[in-house]
Amino acid sequence: KVLKNTTGFTASFLENKLHVRGDFTFRNTDEGQTQRRVPVPYSTHEGQIVELSTKYNDLKESNMRTEYIATNLYADYEDTFGDAHYFKGMVGYNYEQSTYKSTYVQRNGLLLDDSENINLALGDAITTSGGYNRWRVAGGFFRLNYAFKDRYLLEVNGRYDGSSKYKSGSQWGFFPSASLAWVLKEESFLKDVDVVSNLKIRTGYGLTGNQDAISAYNSLKLMSPTGVTTVNGKPVVTYGINRNDNPDLKWEVKRMFDIGIDAGFFEDRLTGTLDYYYSKTSDLLYNYAVPVPPFAFNTLLANLGEMENTGIEVAVTGVPVKTKDMELTISANFSWQKNKLLSLSGSYMGQSLSAKEYMNLGGMNGAGFIGGNNQVIYQMVGQPLGVFYLPKCDGLIDMNGNGEYTYHILDIDGQEGIDLSDGKDRYVAGQAMPKFYLGGNISFRYKQFDIQTQFSGAFGHKIYNGTSLSYMNMSLFPTYNVMKGAPEKNIHDQTVTDYWLERGDYVHIDYVTLGWNLNPKNLKNINSLRLTFSVNNLATITNYSGLSPMINSSTVGSDLGVDDKRFYPLTRTYSLGLSLNF
Repeated sequence: KVLKNTTGFTASFLENKLHVRGDFTFRNTDEGQTQRRVPVPYSTHEGQIVELSTKYNDLKESNMRTEYIATNLYADYEDTFGDAHYFKGMVGYNYEQSTYKSTYVQRNGLLLDDSENINLALGDAITTSGGYNRWRVAGGFFRLNYAFKDRYLLEVNGRYDGSSKYKSGSQWGFFPSASLAWVLKEESFLKDVDVVSNLKIRTGYGLTGNQDAISAYNSLKLMSPTGVTTVNGKPVVTYGINRNDNPDLKWEVKRMFDIGIDAGFFEDRLTGTLDYYYSKTSDLLYNYAVPVPPFAFNTLLANLGEMENTGIEVAVTGVPVKTKDMELTISANFSWQKNKLLSLSGSYMGQSLSAKEYMNLGGMNGAGFIGGNNQVIYQMVGQPLGVFYLPKCDGLIDMNGNGEYTYHILDIDGQEGIDLSDGKDRYVAGQAMPKFYLGGNISFRYKQFDIQTQFSGAFGHKIYNGTSLSYMNMSLFPTYNVMKGAPEKNIHDQTVTDYWLERGDYVHIDYVTLGWNLNPKNLKNINSLRLTFSVNNLATITNYSGLSPMINSSTVGSDLGVDDKRFYPLTRTYSLGLSLNF
């Protein structure tokens, strides 16, 4: 169950020039579950009884509670001085706290099958476990806005935030930003140009902090049970360190520069924006391998990484047709992005730390992939986040002349023989994150009828078709199923190579909606009546041979860019709608 409440207040002073606002949010989430498992007998042949899950005869109870509170208090003042100067200022304070508690209880070997309460159930000894997590964030912030004759605009922001996830001395960070804008339309040389309805140039620079990269206690040393020993004839649990503390953990910081232009023409019938940005993130967290001693455990979480992002974003909206009975609106946005992992090296307490040259994120797993060189997606310094680092294959070959084909892998490292380990016969074959994104909407109205559609797309990336690698392999058939074309190709190999690396470009039609606004003048007490028919996930235009190219291509993890039998494709849905307003 969920209990939540938000309350707030607003007060105005000085002829509504000064406003004071505040709010308080409370959310309590309780989840509980009782699970009872008993052997279930069933019969497959007459006179023969087989027990299903005979090893299970237990009762489990689990309870989880999350308590979240947040409060915000801020005041803003707005005034105009003369005909030329506009000023607005704001100061505020915010606080957040989240507490998570969990308990888990289990009793095995129950003597009675109808036990529903863990305390009343007869059986083996009770086993218990639990969890606790609390974090707090507090901070102050301000914003100043100034405008001179609506032509020259200035905005300055600042945040001073603290997080309980870090130790004293590293908890607080200051993150300022500033932006400037020049409204050219307000200048005398453009004010009377009717074709131009808006023209503004803007730029900004600022810092943002991220404390979500770690959990509540990552800066502390962690100990856990390692076994049992005997002290004075009694068993005693022993403990050992399985995480180093790092009191110097701190906020990840992103520094970002942006410059752009906003434009409007023909009374804003045609509008557009163009932005260029560059950001550099420092103090990135990474878990480094360290020697023991001097460290108590063999890994250490530290802020030593750097990454950069560069991009261009374009957005255009046009209304080419606008009459009483007909209107057409077209909107489109396009973006290009490039990121690069600059460094994961540095020093801590006089110890030089660096990440592995080839950092595997994920690969193929399941039947036939136990052990071996089955890695697919990597993270490497000097490369974009998530690159495919694979052996190079130039086709299929029947090496034994028996009609069973295998992947012909090229020797590309100049050393004799094929070696599929990192740094040997592998190369960077592409990236998993798209270089280009596309999005758009089209809306058309004719009298009381209208049609709307939305589309999206991604380009410049690749997808590893692990589903085809697995199910085009005949060597495990009939133990495992195969795809329709597998017998014809007769591949008896599932070595990970670039053979199944494909272009991931696509354009997806998100939805199409037809609408009919009926005239309700003959219907009593009805102000408006609208009928709609919608199709979601109408179509995907792509050359990718898998079920769908719309897999994870943005979040760094083991499944980034890898279609490995576990993706459930999007479903097309049809819906009818009726909207009435009384």
